Amino acid sequence: MLNSSMHSKKSLLSKDDLKSLLKLHLGDCIQLTSSEDRFQVIGIDEEHEKCWIRQWPLLPKGSPVFEVSMQQIALSYKREDN
Repeated sequence: MLNSSMHSKKSLLSKDDLKSLLKLHLGDCIQLTSSEDRFQVIGIDEEHEKCWIRQWPLLPKGSPVFEVSMQQIALSYKREDN
């Protein structure tokens, strides 16, 4: 029952609404629905609704890069443009 309730909440936003809310930019930090860790966006494929991210802050020997669907993004921390 919890899953069906959660599913209905996710469908409240259309794809277009989601895209306008999540205008991602390279360098933005995000949080995934499946993790409380913070990740940095290093590549974006809007056509396929995917992005490439790495853990932030970087690990001493670098952080591995991996691909996620934009639907997995729970929160975005916008970069400061000066």
